[in-house]
Amino acid sequence: MKELVDFIVLIIIYFWKFYKKWKEKGRDVLLVNTLMYIYLSFVLYFTLMPIIISLPFMFNHSYDSMNLVPFIDVLNSRGDFVRQVGLNMIMTIPFGFLMPLVKRNVGFLKVVSYTFLLSLGIEILQPLINGFRSADITDLITNVIGGSIGYIMYLIFKPLTTKILNYIGDK
Repeated sequence: MKELVDFIVLIIIYFWKFYKKWKEKGRDVLLVNTLMYIYLSFVLYFTLMPIIISLPFMFNHSYDSMNLVPFIDVLNSRGDFVRQVGLNMIMTIPFGFLMPLVKRNVGFLKVVSYTFLLSLGIEILQPLINGFRSADITDLITNVIGGSIGYIMYLIFKPLTTKILNYIGDK
């Protein structure tokens, strides 16, 4: 329940800063941006939360530098590597799918860049906010692969999403 404070703050920010602005742009914009906001809130939940109650204790633990050896878990047969890779890819598939809907005319390289920056930010902050988490280059690589898969799925489903968003926007 430590995360409850973070979720309350995220809800307040949503209604205070974003809801009205997105609603004025149309129901389709409101839907897509809200879905991205909810998605990013859950990414924060699974990767960084609790954030707010952790802030006072941020410097009470050592900061472990990022593991820069890709796929070392496989080489050393550590942990459940397949599960970790799969979860990291699954986590960023929605980002790759939603980004071109939120930010129109964004291509593959931009989505890959945005996914990289999102993942890099998470990997840098994880050991800082929580002394029990570590940063890993493998996570960064698999997150970018997930974002790329999401963008490819966007391209496949673009005709359907366009119809749905046009229908919602016309209402």
